Amino acid sequence: MAKRIAIVEDDPDQRANYADAIIKKGYEVVSYGSRQEARDCMAEELPDLVILDIILGEEVDAGFQLCRELLSKSPSLPVIFLTERINEIDKISGLRLGAWDYLPKPISLDYLAERISSLLRINEVRLENAEQESSSARRIGRLTLDEEALLASWRGHRIDLSGTEFRMLAKLVRAPGHAVSYATLMNATMQSLVTNNTINTHMRNIRKKFERVDADFACIKSEYGFGYRWTLQ
Repeated sequence: MAKRIAIVEDDPDQRANYADAIIKKGYEVVSYGSRQEARDCMAEELPDLVILDIILGEEVDAGFQLCRELLSKSPSLPVIFLTERINEIDKISGLRLGAWDYLPKPISLDYLAERISSLLRINEVRLENAEQESSSARRIGRLTLDEEALLASWRGHRIDLSGTEFRMLAKLVRAPGHAVSYATLMNATMQSLVTNNTINTHMRNIRKKFERVDADFACIKSEYGFGYRWTLQ
């Protein structure tokens, strides 16, 4: 499945040029013109890599703020700053936030596309090595789950889960084939005032994230009135 690249850039012409170059490399592209739009659209599902301008509209540090928010959800997410702000202080600030690269405008579109490909390859190798080296990683069929690093992958593709979603999934797959009650899943959320409908919503979101990387995914089964079951696929 094609990797998904997000572009956050307030100039529509530049945004379109970047998107065209990246699509030609075989990637899927989503683009946003403001921090709020990007934040709202990436709230449930993160892309495989994000390209951020720093100044977005009237917000002079919007890219920095968005980077901080995204990496708080997924510390391993590759982020590239692409900006006209090229002074040393800004570069240091961007890299300290956790960005993987800091590129100046204007930029060769061919170079940008190749840089994205390079960082994605590096990230794939890093994730594979992390899975192999971590003593806490375990495999359940095609699922790999690392409860120390809070990393989940399906058939080699990373699944970006929130902390709550990860804990629920870990509880669900602890005994494949056995039904897990709503009460057990509620405890896994570590939240108060959780209802069956809340659990159902979380499970729908988890299913969608798996289905995004595998349209035939069907391991999560609903047990009407009781809870859910993980079946091996």
